[in-house]
Amino acid sequence: MDHRFQVSLRGVIDLLSHHLYSSPGVYVRELLQNATDAIRARQHMEPGHTGIVRLELMEKQDGSPPTLLFSDDGVGLTEDEIHRFLATIGESSKREESLAARRNDFIGQFGIGLLSCFMVCDELLVVTRSARGDGRTLEWRGRHDGTYDVRQSEHPLDRPGTQVFLMARADMTEWFTPEKLRHLAKHYGGLLPFPIQLTSGGHTERLNPDGPPWRREYDSASDRRKALLAYGREVFGTDFIDCIPLRSTAGDVDGVAFVLPASPHFNARQKHRVYLKHMLLSESAENLLPEWAFFVKCVVNANALRPTASRESFYEDESLALAREALGQSLRRYLVDLAHEDPRALQRLIALHGLSVKALALDDDDFYKLVIHWLPFETSLGVMTLADYRRAHPVVRYTPTLDGFRQVAQVAGAQGLCIINAAYTHDAALLEKLPHVVPDAQVEPFSAADLPQSFEELSLDEREAVFPLLRMAERVLAPFRCGVVVKKFFPAEVPTLYSSDAEGTFRRDAERAREESDDLYAGVLEGVMAAASGEPAQLCFNLHNPVVRRLAAVADREVMKLSVEMLYVQALLLGHHPLNAQEMALLNQGLLGLISAQLGRTDDGGEEGGGPGSRGFH
Repeated sequence: MDHRFQVSLRGVIDLLSHHLYSSPGVYVRELLQNATDAIRARQHMEPGHTGIVRLELMEKQDGSPPTLLFSDDGVGLTEDEIHRFLATIGESSKREESLAARRNDFIGQFGIGLLSCFMVCDELLVVTRSARGDGRTLEWRGRHDGTYDVRQSEHPLDRPGTQVFLMARADMTEWFTPEKLRHLAKHYGGLLPFPIQLTSGGHTERLNPDGPPWRREYDSASDRRKALLAYGREVFGTDFIDCIPLRSTAGDVDGVAFVLPASPHFNARQKHRVYLKHMLLSESAENLLPEWAFFVKCVVNANALRPTASRESFYEDESLALAREALGQSLRRYLVDLAHEDPRALQRLIALHGLSVKALALDDDDFYKLVIHWLPFETSLGVMTLADYRRAHPVVRYTPTLDGFRQVAQVAGAQGLCIINAAYTHDAALLEKLPHVVPDAQVEPFSAADLPQSFEELSLDEREAVFPLLRMAERVLAPFRCGVVVKKFFPAEVPTLYSSDAEGTFRRDAERAREESDDLYAGVLEGVMAAASGEPAQLCFNLHNPVVRRLAAVADREVMKLSVEMLYVQALLLGHHPLNAQEMALLNQGLLGLISAQLGRTDDGGEEGGGPGSRGFH
């Protein structure tokens, strides 16, 4: 035996007020949507019909809660439609087969909007006369406990339309003041194409006299820009730096985007104001523009996108995806026009919103060609645009990591090498893309292992002088898989440079992980390390450095050994290489050895601070 679901209207209303709708004030939006759909349905029957919506606040002298009369001159309802659409949750007049071909003209599609009124009142009175009916005026009285009755009205309407009477619940009177109703009606229906009037205290005013500002005619482009920026300031409370027209045939979307005066976090999703068929849908829509477009906030109207049940966002479907792509193209055209017509403005925009511009350049080859040489990059010789870099350096060299750049920046700059720090978001990908888009461009990754190739070689006499140091260093560093070389480079204050290729860096990381892991994982890492190839790391001594020159002449082999160990550890630390356990032990032993040697000199009566032969080791 089949049974029917029993629906608790109280429970449904609680669901609406606490989970579906953002505030009780949406009852004004729902009534506006119903009135809008009714007017559009009548316009299909009578193409010359213009339509009007009236709100009349009737405040009582005895201090009892006020009553709001909400009326429209739309298509109205027949008795059959009253039972079907006012008393059946989930049923919608917009689903009638006779109107299926015109469904996109209507806003409401879920048949639950009228229930929002029960968030602010306990009883609804709907008085309606259908333009398709027999001319009778009918009354539907619904109560929050789920009961209702229908009867013929004793006060017939003289023309088709609908009136909704709402008597405020005592705890909801704040939603029935002239100020609140004015704000809510303008907020939700300010762009509707037919008049909305509010009458209160004997005074009547129109709440939506102007329509969408981006569709108005202006005397000049500067007047249009000024008016739109003023509109953006009114809507968002922000002084934007520019405005961009938006248009998409997919979803029938149009509007305006405003360029933010300061760059948000690149992970931030901007919240946009979105209208559906000129009714406010959401002030926090996040999925309308591409992710890279976080440098703008927009106001748009969509006529053919599908709203969610709460009518506060859009469903993710093919139409929304196509609209998002088309709106992204509008932003692309704006940036392309800037590159051609006002490069300085583009530079200012890049300075404010570089991440967004870079993301767009990665996504669009034509835009990449326009902006890539305007983009600034940090280099070992200072910040410069890629155009300035390429004018002085035919080969673009970069390090993909911040540690890699720190390891080479000081020494490379002293040699006159210009290396780009491509560790910032998108920079490495942008540089790697350069030869694929610009045919004559040469791009090479750079690491500390490439630096010694630019250093000055020693003379024969210098090689003989440093031979003892070289032999001692090779013996000391052999357990660390580190080779040794002596060259001359700048700056002279840098005594040593540690360098390794990617394989060597990987091996160091694996060794540290093995030391910190259990036996099982350590065994796995052992196998990985055994399979790793690549050149050994290298420690390059700088003969321009006075400490290295004096060290090469030291006769005490223990002092030389201790000094080499300390210079090795110092080079690792300067290169931002984490120390493994063996290297930490070397550092501790070296420090203790230096302290012991210094204390011994003091005990022997030498000058505190050491003699001339010890200055290079402090």
